[in-house]
Amino acid sequence: QVQLVESGGGLVQPGGSLRLSCAASRSLFSILRMGWYRQAPGKQRELVADITASGTTNHVDSVKGRFTISRDNAKNMVYLQMNGLKPEDTAVYYCNVVPGVRSYWGRGTQVTVSS
Repeated sequence: QVQLVESGGGLVQPGGSLRLSCAASRSLFSILRMGWYRQAPGKQRELVADITASGTTNHVDSVKGRFTISRDNAKNMVYLQMNGLKPEDTAVYYCNVVPGVRSYWGRGTQVTVSS
């Protein structure tokens, strides 16, 4: 069974940092483009950052310069370092391949930015 398990979320004050982790159950994911998505209450899920198997990254403008996606293919892990967090970053964060595959969606990890 293919699984993607996210962790590392929490409650943080504006300007704070968090590091999200995504553990993949199979080495298959090491050759795929992976992404971090988020879904805020009442909004559609959006892709915020993605990374190719070789490490080329893309970040949406709203997080550029604050978030950094990375991966460790040997460990089947994908990370999202989030700095300078803002209240509008509050959402459930998910990892998945790009484009997202329905059966791969995990439970996500909640990130709440509030004072």
